[in-house]
Amino acid sequence: MQPIEQQDVELVEKENIPTLHFPYDDVLPDPEAQKLRRSEAERATSLGNAYHNKVIIYFQTDDGATKCVNTSVWATHEEYITLKSGITIPLRAILGFTF
Repeated sequence: MQPIEQQDVELVEKENIPTLHFPYDDVLPDPEAQKLRRSEAERATSLGNAYHNKVIIYFQTDDGATKCVNTSVWATHEEYITLKSGITIPLRAILGFTF
């Protein structure tokens, strides 16, 4: 995955994620990058459940803005991840994770 420029990233609170709109197309067009993202999502889930570790999740909204949230991942599903309080982010919108 490509490195993310920190100055172009807006930190958002987890509670504000349900108000955001996500792109319909995958932000990672490369199938290998998509596989890596899924692997990282599953790792983030393991860390969140076993050790209550937080990760930084970088994602894109439908207006092309890059945002991030610092939180624990509770579950990885086929098409999205679940955070605390049942908040979800579509996998197709996630650019990457920082552990």
